[in-house]
Amino acid sequence: MTPLWTSQALVAAVSGRPVGKMPEGVSGISIDSRTLKPGDAFFAIKGEKFDGHDFATAAIKAGAGVLVVAEGRLPALGRINVPMIVVPDVLAALQKAAVAARARTRARIIAVTGSAGKTTTKDMLREVLSAAGTVHAADRSFNNHWGVPLTLARMPADCDYAVFEIGMNHAGEIRPLSQYVRPHIAIVTMIAAAHLGHFASLEEIAMAKAEIFEGVEKGGHALINRDDKRWRLLEKAARETGVEHVWGFGQNGRATFRLMEWQQGSEDSTVKVRLAGEEHTARIGLPGRHIVQNALAVMGAAYLAGADMSKIMIALSAVRAGEGRGRRHRLAHPKGTFTLIDESYNANPASMKAAVDLLDATTVGEGGRRIAVLGDMLELGIHSQKLHAELAQLIAGSQIDLVLLAGEEMRALAEAAPEGREVRHFVSLGDLEQALNQAVGPGDAVMIKSSNGIGFSKLVAAMLKFYPEAKSATRGAKAQ
Repeated sequence: MTPLWTSQALVAAVSGRPVGKMPEGVSGISIDSRTLKPGDAFFAIKGEKFDGHDFATAAIKAGAGVLVVAEGRLPALGRINVPMIVVPDVLAALQKAAVAARARTRARIIAVTGSAGKTTTKDMLREVLSAAGTVHAADRSFNNHWGVPLTLARMPADCDYAVFEIGMNHAGEIRPLSQYVRPHIAIVTMIAAAHLGHFASLEEIAMAKAEIFEGVEKGGHALINRDDKRWRLLEKAARETGVEHVWGFGQNGRATFRLMEWQQGSEDSTVKVRLAGEEHTARIGLPGRHIVQNALAVMGAAYLAGADMSKIMIALSAVRAGEGRGRRHRLAHPKGTFTLIDESYNANPASMKAAVDLLDATTVGEGGRRIAVLGDMLELGIHSQKLHAELAQLIAGSQIDLVLLAGEEMRALAEAAPEGREVRHFVSLGDLEQALNQAVGPGDAVMIKSSNGIGFSKLVAAMLKFYPEAKSATRGAKAQ
């Protein structure tokens, strides 16, 4: 089996000093001893909470082939009989490995950013491009200052496509990551009030996202949401950065990758699109207008990457939602079954609207109700109370029957609750869980949505533990 890195290449890439008898190569790159696989190189990164050097012994027990460690921590490591590559700074060494991995590949590189839809778009690209070639992409949301270099360092030299997600909380964070990735195609999914607590306006958020264009390769492409109100700002930023080709995707009549028609399903969508003048029809294996928009970006990127579009359009029917990002479960209730929609990974005003629309489109059984379980949207700063209260308008215009809330910020929604809707707020997650179990019944559709830091994933896990998966589920039913 060909190693991911030969030891010689890895030592050279990180400008390190080899200690001990080095193996022929390493099969992977790890920064976590808990998920490390035998033969991996373990990079002992020092983070905000943990220092990887403290887990060197655990990495050795897990089968690490090589340890990448800091010179200053050598005395504390004692007598280690595993080969080591010694460097001044381990995170900097990982970044150097990332640069070397990018330099050696001939893959078409796609980078994705945006206020919402980044991970879904990245995962869709990974899945559909696999129908046209070999694809490298992280299986998790590795989109920060260590996640992007790690994903790059793990990139095989011989893949056909590679997809990277790039995120940020503050201005200036995307720029260096895009320069590591050097994408041929840079996607901005949308601009919304995510991390608004760190910015004065949506325009500032747009400019922070536009940093992705600074790493685009010469002759490369910017692919921007043509339906977004900040389209002009992003287009101008891309061109001023030197991106030679700027394209739009969306329903707008001027979009190069344009949605012509779409049919909403309870568990899928059917679309008719025009891609650079050519019309295609496809079924997307996930429901929701926001998913259709992400799929347009995927189609556009695949087209620009030179993929076989006939294979891409077929592959779209097989896409499935990731954990915490709209994944559906048909669960057994003592008196029947109900649907659980897991949207617990992230939340901002735009993704809340998308999730409510998704719940509205979900078919309920006879006598069933639509139940929204909502937690705080984080990092909204001084705008938080206002934006949480404004969700009342969203609820009022929906078909939701029952709203269960938890979190300090969600008190604003509870106080602004629309008339005619049952809205209940709970102090603790435990109280909310108990109320949900009492409320849910056969035929219901339950959607759980919050920012990840609120911990609603625990609520999902509790539901999945308490209610077993139903033996069968009906796909393709159309929403009423």
